[in-house]
Amino acid sequence: MIDLIKGSDSVELKLTGPETQHSSTVAALDMDPLEAQIRQVFFFDTPDLTLYERGRGRSCPSRAEEGDDSVVKLRPVVPSELPGRVRRSREFGVEVDVMPGGFVCSGSMKGTPKSDVRETILGKGRLQRLFTREQRALYDEHAPEGLALDDLSVLGPIFVLKLKFAPKAFDRRMVAEMWLYPDGSRILELSTKCAPGEAFEVAAEARAFLTGRGIDLGGEQETKTRKALEVFSKRLKATTAG
Repeated sequence: MIDLIKGSDSVELKLTGPETQHSSTVAALDMDPLEAQIRQVFFFDTPDLTLYERGRGRSCPSRAEEGDDSVVKLRPVVPSELPGRVRRSREFGVEVDVMPGGFVCSGSMKGTPKSDVRETILGKGRLQRLFTREQRALYDEHAPEGLALDDLSVLGPIFVLKLKFAPKAFDRRMVAEMWLYPDGSRILELSTKCAPGEAFEVAAEARAFLTGRGIDLGGEQETKTRKALEVFSKRLKATTAG
C-alpha cells in the first residue's frame, strides 16, 4: 500500500456501516439530508460483468443538477506501470481507496459527454458519444478484444444522495453518499480525501474523530459499486432469459 500511495495523486479514506446504524450516523455527524445532491448513475458492462470481473474497470456516466459527466475507470492499477501519455493527461488521476481491512489503487479518466446522458440511455444516441476521445482510447486499450463501447449493456440507474459537509471538531471536509438499491437496501459511505503524504496522519485523525462520535469502524465493509453491478446484472440476465 505504501508503494501505491507514493505513486498516486490522492488517497480517499472510506467507511461503510450497517443499515441499522445509518440514522445514528447521520445524527452523530449532524448531517442535513435536505442539502444532499441527487445523482443518477449508470454503468456499462456485459450481462456477465466481463469488464468488472476481469479487472478491466468500468465505464459509467452520471446525471446531476450541475451537469452530466462520465468516467472510464481502471481497477486495480500500479501507477508505475501506466503509460506516460496517460499518466500526464490532465483528465486522468490515480487514487488509492483505503477502508478498514483493505485498499485498492485505481485510475480514472474523466470527461464531459457530448450527448445528453438520459437521451442516449433511452436509445437516442450511441453510447460512445458519452465519452471523450481520450476516454475511448483508454477503453480500447484495456477492454477485451472485440468488445466495443457500443456493444455494452446499460446497468442502472442507481440513485445516489451525495452530501459534502464539514463536521464540527474535524478539520477536513467529508462526503457522505447514500446509494439506494432497487431491492430496497442501501449503503451509506463516508469518505474524505487527502494528499498521499498525509494519508496516515489523516487516517488516524479520522479514526479518532469517528470513534469519538460513537461510529463503529469494525463492521463489515461493502463495496457500493460491486453491489450495484450485481443487482443490475441479475435483472439484465432475467430480462434476456425471458
